[in-house]
Formats: sequence, C-alpha cells, structure tokens
Amino acid sequence: MVEHEAKIHHPRRITSPPLQKDRKRCSKPHLRLPLRSHPTAAGEISRMALPGRRDGPLMVRGGGGGKPLSRGSRIAVAVAVGVALGCVCAFLYPNGLFFRPSASALQWPRQVDSTACESSGRVTNLKSQLSSLERENVELRRQINELSMKLQKAGQGKDETLYKPGPFGTVKALRTNPTVTPDESVNPRLAKVLEEVAVKKELIVALANNNVWEMLEVWFTNIKRVGIPNYLVVALDDNIESLCKSKGVPVYRRDPDEGIDNIAKTGGNHAVSGLKFRVLREFLQLGYSILLSDIDIIFLRNPFEHLYRDSDVESMSDGHNNMTAYGFNDVFDEPSMGWARYAHTMRIWVYNSGFFYIRPTIPSIELLDRVAGRLSHEPKSWDQAVFNEELFFPSHPGHEGLHASRRTMDIYLFMNSKVLFKTVRKDAQLKKLKPAIVHLNYHPDKLKRMKAVIEFYVNGKQDALRHFPDGSE
Repeated sequence: MVEHEAKIHHPRRITSPPLQKDRKRCSKPHLRLPLRSHPTAAGEISRMALPGRRDGPLMVRGGGGGKPLSRGSRIAVAVAVGVALGCVCAFLYPNGLFFRPSASALQWPRQVDSTACESSGRVTNLKSQLSSLERENVELRRQINELSMKLQKAGQGKDETLYKPGPFGTVKALRTNPTVTPDESVNPRLAKVLEEVAVKKELIVALANNNVWEMLEVWFTNIKRVGIPNYLVVALDDNIESLCKSKGVPVYRRDPDEGIDNIAKTGGNHAVSGLKFRVLREFLQLGYSILLSDIDIIFLRNPFEHLYRDSDVESMSDGHNNMTAYGFNDVFDEPSMGWARYAHTMRIWVYNSGFFYIRPTIPSIELLDRVAGRLSHEPKSWDQAVFNEELFFPSHPGHEGLHASRRTMDIYLFMNSKVLFKTVRKDAQLKKLKPAIVHLNYHPDKLKRMKAVIEFYVNGKQDALRHFPDGSE
C-alpha cells in the first residue's frame, strides 16, 4: 500500500494533470490512506514531490520528520499572517509608514497607563469639587438675597427700575426687610446689658412698676421654670429693681427721664403700656429683636421656638377664632341700594400690643416713633388702638401709611384668655394642646386666673379653670 501511494505522487509538479487524475483515483474510500498514522511514508512522499527543498517553517514536525501543510492551509496561514501584520502596522502607524508623528503622538502610548491609573483619582476629585461648588452656590444665593434687600433699601424714593419680573407664577416680593446697622453709641450701658442677656440677638422684654409686683413674680417664676434664659425686666422704679436683683432676675434701670419717670411711677396699666414704644426704640437701634411681653402672661413653652421671623412685626391677636384672628370677608347689607345692597368689607380683629415680636428694621422703628408721637399728643388715646391704626391703615389723602410687614401669631400657641375660657377649656381635644403662652388680657381678675392657668397646664388639675365665667362679672 505504501508503494502504491508513492506512485501516485511520483510526478515532480504537484499541479500536473497526471497528479490531479491520480488524486481523483485515490479519493476513493478503499484507496485513501491516513498519512497522519504513517509518518515515514509521508516524509518519503514529501522528499519525492519537492526535491532539493529544505523543510520550511510551515512544516509540522512529528515523530521522525516534518509533515507539510496542505496548499489551502498554507494559503490560509499566509493570509492570516498578512492580516495580522497589517493590523499591527495600522495600530503602530495610524498615519502611514512614512508619516512623521508629532511629539505628543509619540508620547501617547506612555500616557495610556498613567491615564488609566489616574482616572479613579480624578473621579474622586471631581466629586469633591462638585460638592464644594454646591456649597458655594448656596452661600452665593444667600448673599444675593442680602444684596437684593440692600439694593431695595438704597433705591427707596427713586424712580429707577431695579428689578425685572420673571415668568408667570414665579414673582415674589421680598418678605423680610433688612435690619439696621447697630449703633452702640445710642446707649453703651444698655448695649453691655443686652450683650450678656440676649441669645442670638433676641430677648423677652417687660416693663414693670410697683403696681404689678405680685404678677411680676408669677411672670418671671414661670419663665425660669420653662428654662428661658434671654429675658429682661425694665424696672420703672426702685422697688422693682430691688425685687429683680434679690430674685436673680436680669434687670435694667433707665437713666432718669422726667417725661418717662412721671408716668412710670404713678401711671396705670395703659399709661405704663404706652411707655414701651419709647423705651424699645433704643433696643432696636442696638440691633436686637425684642419679644415684648406684658406682665399678665404665663409662659408654658419657649416662644422663640415658634416664631417665623419673616416680618417686621409678629403679633398675637385679640381674635378668638380663625375668622376673627386671621381676617374674613364681611358683607354689609344696605337694602335701600337695591341691586347694589351688598357691599363686601374685610375685617380682622386687632393685634394685641401687650405681646409682639419686633425686628430691628427701619419700618419697625418708624412704627415705634409714630405710636409714641401720637400718644404724647393724644393723651386720651389707647396705645393698642394707635398701634393697630398705624400698622393697618393704608395711605390715603392726608395720610401716608406705614410700609411695615406683619404676621399674625397662631391663636392656639399664643393664646388670649378669651380663647382659653370661652373655647379651649370646653373642648376635649383643644384641652390637650399646650400653648407657648397664655395672656390674661380679656379679664380683670388677672392674678387669680394666672394662678389657675398654672394649676391647669403645669400641675395637671383638670378642674382648675372650671369655676371661672367666660367673661368678667
């Protein structure tokens, strides 16, 4: 069988017709020989077919000699090698074999590794920069708001257009007026006292003379019990000053002022109440926000935790429900007008001038000046009525209204005694609420009701308020 296979491949040229004819003959199944199992014969055939040639790199070594690849395999290998070399050249010389690369292009392979190593570090760095920029953005927005308020203040009285409105539904006016620049030269002694007492430039202030001695003790005892540190009594006489010092209560005694001292020593509740508008002016000029308090008030929680601080004046109301406290549309009926008999009016019950929070702004100081000025020229006027007229009356012929912003306090947090005795004590759900303060403004028997409020809210006696009438007897 080996000799027969040799005769088939005897011609010198592999591509000669006799060889192709013999291959057809050998393609029959009974004549095909598995050359891989006969390495010796395969080697002999190779030497006969290609005389004088040496084994090249495409020869496969096996057993005792090399085995040639078929023609198709060698062509495939050559094509593969050519393609591989072409890919390598294309990768190494993207601009051609005879193109002179730039210095940066020559350095690029070296930069690949360093770029890969630095990528994670750059991501971390970019995140850190983004976080920093967000914080800076918040601070810039705050500065923009402050500058806008200063610009508004500087542009008062000018006809220049300072702002351009944004899209529909996005325009909002400034809610909070800028505070004044503190001026300690106004009252250096008071400035030193306020620096020691105030917390975050805020404090409770009350005026008192000897006529309210007992109520004053109840007043500051409850402030201490709640744990409010920032409060101050403005003593209008020697007895109150001595009482406060003996009880460890922060106290301030004004310098002698004939106009104020005469009222302070002999005046009743309304007269003394009117003095606060003159006294408070210095507090605002020094840059402090004041929570003004009458003495007939019981503190049950810290009121500073429930303020909005977005207006010039934030006051408790004399209203006894949502309508009267926050305003309502009151329809006036005049039948003689026929078709136009109904006229709509806006009504709101007055702010209580015995408990309000006032910020150190220009409109706030103007309010104090207006009220104090009118009270000095209208001795029979009631300070609370004048206070509300100046806050609410608009500009009209012969009068220039005050441009002060205002907010009404929550009537169940800052509760007047009408709300308490007429509504809350009779309602099982409302009785569970604990207000920040209760102001006994509606009833003349103030001290008794103050003590009863303490028994009800502090000591938990549910019937402590029961025997009192809704109003006064």
